[in-house]
Amino acid sequence: MVPTVVVLEGDQTGQELLLEALRVLDRSVIDVELAFARYDLSLENRRATDNQVVFDAAEAMKTHRLGLKAATITPETKDDVGSPNRLLREAIDGKVIVRTGRKLPRVIPIAGIHAPISVVRMAVGDAYGAKEWREGEGLDETAHRTDTISRAVCRYVAEFAFVHAKKLKAVVFGGPKYTVSPVYEGMLKEEMDAAAARHPDVTYNPQLIDATYAMLLANAGDDPLVIPSLNRDGDCLSDLVMQLFGSIAGAESVLLSFDADLRPAVVMAEAPHGTAPRLQGKNVANPLAMILASAALLSYVDDRRALNASRAVYEASLEAVHGGIATADLGGHATTTEFTDAVIDGVRRKLDVWSTL
Repeated sequence: MVPTVVVLEGDQTGQELLLEALRVLDRSVIDVELAFARYDLSLENRRATDNQVVFDAAEAMKTHRLGLKAATITPETKDDVGSPNRLLREAIDGKVIVRTGRKLPRVIPIAGIHAPISVVRMAVGDAYGAKEWREGEGLDETAHRTDTISRAVCRYVAEFAFVHAKKLKAVVFGGPKYTVSPVYEGMLKEEMDAAAARHPDVTYNPQLIDATYAMLLANAGDDPLVIPSLNRDGDCLSDLVMQLFGSIAGAESVLLSFDADLRPAVVMAEAPHGTAPRLQGKNVANPLAMILASAALLSYVDDRRALNASRAVYEASLEAVHGGIATADLGGHATTTEFTDAVIDGVRRKLDVWSTL
């Protein structure tokens, strides 16, 4: 059966870069046959359909399991169509967001960090969507917030962190501030410890969240890291990690929902950057993150050829940058299409060579 990728089209440069990633996913490039179901999630169409296109796309992802999303515009006014990311996350029951930062060739990272770092964070609960209120007046006024997390989401985060770490040969590192919050944040730590017991072959180095920040800045370790986290901690960590590598261009983001056996049920990959309206139509934007998102998605296709293609896309993308073929944000002179052409050439060359071994 041919796997179907649900393509969630977007706005401005986000849409342009999605089209570049789809060029890489062509069968003539990756030697894997994929079907594509396309949904127009541009702001204009979301308004025209009153967000029905977003819900239709979510249902398609629940059916076909795989999604590739372009960057979209979220309008600022409350009475508009809102954030498609939030609607998609709720509709597919997304529980975990994984963002991976990595060193790019020819880009100097901060603090000498060079091994990849994946932040595995809750996609729901915690500080986001919490009930807030204030009481009292003047200097006696107090602000209150009721945050909640669930055992199930903690388990999804912890289990996936260890599964992901095994795949990357990485260390599960960091964690919540469970010493200060043993009941609330301690729930995630309990699930991390339980996952560690289920995966004794994965190195486990739990740290408090403040120590995690400090050690990321102070240590340039040789091992890839996977950091499980609460929702808000992970949001902050993701931004820090991507900047530690000197550029957001080498990162991709994956939203996951899970089945009863803790296996990914729906996978939606995207680039973590926005729509960059100033670059629209100029053929100068960097498609690297969007291409890496397509490589991440391929790794969830249950086909050995897709796994080979995923590795080939990752390697060809980074080798292009290493060879000096890069867009202006990475110090190069390549256009958007020239960079994608170089990746396509590299993928074809690698798969051709690997087929002879």
